[in-house]
Amino acid sequence: SKEDLVLYRIADHEDEAARVARGAPAPLDALRRHFLAGLERCDPVTGLNDHPAVLAFHRLLYGTPALVARMHTQLERSEAALAEVLGGDLEARLAAGQIIAVQRVLALDNWRRIAGGERVEDVRGDAVAAAERAFAGLAAGLPGLTAGAGGKAE
Repeated sequence: SKEDLVLYRIADHEDEAARVARGAPAPLDALRRHFLAGLERCDPVTGLNDHPAVLAFHRLLYGTPALVARMHTQLERSEAALAEVLGGDLEARLAAGQIIAVQRVLALDNWRRIAGGERVEDVRGDAVAAAERAFAGLAAGLPGLTAGAGGKAE
């Protein structure tokens, strides 16, 4: 489909969270570090990227209802892959849903600011602080996925 032709550009990110968490002693800590590293290198998946082609892609993605719907399907698969790595039970699915939602909202907020004309250099500090707060909130609610907890959803 036409949507598939557009979304192939981000298809490799579908199981990214699962790949990062797999085998990590503290999956949430690994995901936090990975997201922060993405902000540092301006990975387009974090929304913190002002390359014209990336901005155009995100405008197309977020501005086309059929693509937004397809992206949500992709996010559901991302949640399922992460949940499987976290143990596959209800608690793991709930944790995965929260983690993927946090990453999505952070990226969308970053993209909106960049698309609104702010410079990456001016947004980066806020983006890092927001990510730190968001992952701290996740850690408070998902202590079984942080350092010292054995890395499994409880």
